[in-house]
This record gives sequence, C-alpha cells and structure tokens, in this order.
Amino acid sequence: MGSLNDPGELDSVYPPPSFDEFQRQTSLMTSCTLLWKELSDHFTSLEQDILKKSETLKSKIQTLDSQTKQSLQVLEQRESSMNETLSIALTKVVENKKAAIFALNEGAEQPEVDDSTGLLLKLKGFCVKMDSTSFWNFLVMKKKDLDSLRVEIPKALDECVDPPRFVLETISSVFPEDKRVNERNNDLGWACVLMLESLIPVMMDPVLGNERKLVTPSMKDKANEIAEIWKKSLDERGGIENVKTPDVHTFLQHLVTFGVVKDEDFDLYRKLVVGSAWRKQMPKLAISLGLGDKMPEMIEELISRGQQVDAVHFTYEVGLADKFPPVSLLKAFLKDAKKAAAAILEDPNNSGRAAHFAAKKEQSAIRSVLKCIEEYKLEAEFPPDNLKKQLEQLEKPRNEKKRSPAAVPANKRTRASNNGHMPPAKAGRSTNAYVSSFPVRSPPHTQYPAAVPTFVRSSPHTQYPAAVPAYVAPPAIYGNRSPPYPYSPEAAPYPGTPVNYSPYGGYSNGMAPAYQQAYYR
Repeated sequence: MGSLNDPGELDSVYPPPSFDEFQRQTSLMTSCTLLWKELSDHFTSLEQDILKKSETLKSKIQTLDSQTKQSLQVLEQRESSMNETLSIALTKVVENKKAAIFALNEGAEQPEVDDSTGLLLKLKGFCVKMDSTSFWNFLVMKKKDLDSLRVEIPKALDECVDPPRFVLETISSVFPEDKRVNERNNDLGWACVLMLESLIPVMMDPVLGNERKLVTPSMKDKANEIAEIWKKSLDERGGIENVKTPDVHTFLQHLVTFGVVKDEDFDLYRKLVVGSAWRKQMPKLAISLGLGDKMPEMIEELISRGQQVDAVHFTYEVGLADKFPPVSLLKAFLKDAKKAAAAILEDPNNSGRAAHFAAKKEQSAIRSVLKCIEEYKLEAEFPPDNLKKQLEQLEKPRNEKKRSPAAVPANKRTRASNNGHMPPAKAGRSTNAYVSSFPVRSPPHTQYPAAVPTFVRSSPHTQYPAAVPAYVAPPAIYGNRSPPYPYSPEAAPYPGTPVNYSPYGGYSNGMAPAYQQAYYR
C-alpha cells in the first residue's frame, strides 16, 4: 500500500486560485455575454430587414402585376376600339367630303356675320371647302370677337376633311416663318395659338377621347418638320433671349397639339418657358411638355430674376406652395418694386419725370399682387386692405391733377399755337373709357383738309413743359386697329410684371404714357 500524500505536497502542485484570476475569468464571461447579445441583436436586425425588404418586393411585384394587367387591358381596349374609331372617322371624312363637293359645286352664298350663329356658319363654310386662306383672312379681322371665336372655331374645324392639315395650312403664312412682306409688325401669334388650341378637341379619339389623337403619321411628320424649321430660325431671331413671346407661345403650343415633343430638347423648352413665364398659359404648357420634374428649378430661376408673381403661378400649377410660400414671394416682389422706384427717384438724368414713373411702377406691382391674392384666395394670409390704401395714395396725385382748376375744359375749342387748323368740336367729348395704344382712325371730315391729324384730348399736366420731347409710340404687337389681345401683354417695364402702354392720345403734348396692369388670362 502506498502512503497518503502530504497535504503540503498538493498545495505545491496545485496552487490555490488568486482573486485576480477570478476577476479575469469574470470579465471574460461578461465580454462573451455582451458579444453574444450583440451578435444576436445584429442577426435579429438582419432578419427583420430581410423580412421588410421581402414584403416591399412582394408589394412592388403586386403593383407591377396590377399595372401590367391594367396596361394590357388598355392596349386591348385600344386595339379593340381601333376598328370602331376608324369606322367613325372614315364615315365622317366621307360626309365632309360630300359636303365640300356640294358646297363647291353649288357656290352657296356666305351668311351675314351678325351673331354667333352667323359666325359659326361663316367659319364652317370655309372649313367645308378647306379654304384656309379665306379662313385666315376672316379670322384676323375678327379679333374683337375673340371669345366667340374660341367657342365656334372647334365646331367649324370639325367640318374639315382633314383638320390638322387645314390648321397647318391656315397658319403657314406666319408660322414657322413669317412670309409676309409689308405687315410683319402686325403680330398674329394670337391667331396661331387660337387655331392650335382649337384643334386639340377636334383630334380627340371618338371612343377613347384624350387617350389618343387622330393625326396621321404623315401630318405628324409634317408637324415635326415645322418644329425643326422654327428651331433652326432661332439664330435669325436673335437667339432664345430675343425671340418674341407670341412666337414662343405658338411654337410650344404646336409641340403640345401635335405631340412632337422631344426629350433631347427639354433644355430648350425650359429656357423658352422661363423667358416667357409671364404668360398665364406657360405653367400648363410646361407640364404638357414634360417639364414637371424641372419645375422647382424653374421656379427658383424666376425668383432669382425678380419674377416672384410668375413664380407663384408656377408654384400653384404643380402644387409646390409648401416649398415656395406664395405670401413670402409676393412680399419680396413688392419690396423689389419699392427699391426699383427709389432708384428711379434718385436718377439725376430723369428728375422731371422720376416721381411719375416711380409711382407707376409701384402701382403696377401692387395691382399684380392684389390680383394674385384674389386669384389664389390668400386674403387670410396676406390681407389686401393696406395694399389697396397704398394704391389709392399713389393714384391720388393723378386724380387731383385731373380735377385741377387749371385744367382746360374738354369742350373748349382752342386754336393751335402755330395757327394750325382747329379740331372738330366733338374731338374732346368722347365717352369711351378705352384709349387705344394704336393709331386712331376717324371718319373723314370734308370741311377739313385730309392732312389734319385726329385729336384725342386729355387733361393737361402742368408739371410737364411743352418743350419736353415727344414720346415714341411702342410697336403694335397684335394689329393696328384693335386693343391688345389678352394673350400677349406687350412688354414688361420691370422684371416679372409685363405692362401694356396706353398713351394719352397724341404723344406731341409731351405727356408720359399711362401704364396698364399686366393681364393674365
């Protein structure tokens, strides 16, 4: 038998654990526990992310399947409706062709245009015969009946054998290039836009409506060719910066009407829209051109140009009022207008008329803001009472001058200082509130020589001496005998607010022309 080991020997072989070693082991266990928990949480998070992504993918797949199903149904509907659409279109073409042949053979007399019915019959007569030249000549003479034309022209175009061809032939003397020789100053862009807008409802598919336009490939190619000609002529027009707004409007409406928008030309479209942004139709045209994604950039550019009122119109068109608060924009616009007016007052070269021009600039700005407040119902956020009071104060000096005792009575006949011919007694008694910005024509008076000018009296302004040089009349944009067409305010006296100029009658009296507020359709 072996002897038992001495306890002292065991202690020497296996020394007792120390407290430091115990702490080390405890710390190691704690680290492992924390690491395990961290790894567990990480894998749990990964699992949850995978589940969420899986659900998202399932949702997208379901949406894609639903969209694919809807697209297939639409394509099937378009295909099934093709025969019905073609049948209706061919029947209509045959009927219109028979009507045109009958009209040409019979040579029916044209009706008198004394009401909307007579206007429609007159327009239909030209459309039935596809007489685009006579239609155009009649249209440009009837600008005073613009509201009626806008209603009746689509009905008349419906009688054409080929409405798209008829419209392109009708406006061909002006668009894409102005082929006139002696009347180029008479801008007829309003008539072109009116024709192109009126064509849209006529080209709608009788079964699908707006989803499909009835325009033949040959006419679409022709429309695309016209658009390319217009773009190439930009350099001759002085570039994008100098092209006339009516021409821009016609071009963009042409693209939308015939659906010949090109992705590679989006930058050109954006520049054209921004350059003519003061036209009320531009926001809608921008959307139709596919510039919806570019709208925030365009709005910021308009703001940087000082065209805050135009930016407000674009903002409401695309629903970005939260990003671009309209009240802040309008207040900034008024602030800029005041700064511009103050700069005019400080101009030493224009001290005689500075107060007049500065007041007109502020008046025009306030009117534009008031119109914007009314249109978009901003009265709660921007009460207009103070603006109206400011406008009254700015207009007060002019009203006082009109009531001044020194004013010469309108019915007092005086002979010109150069002993010229005396004007007719009724020249100063006109009750017409509108003073045209175009040359005024009056019936001949046999008692006076033909060289006598037509007088349109206005109240004298004593602050302007007779030696002040005469104003030069601004160019007539839309004709020589009628008031400016609502589509196109002629010029903008300061950025963002286009204003039509309307003289006080004759410019030889040395008085400043009156400003009218911009018109937004």
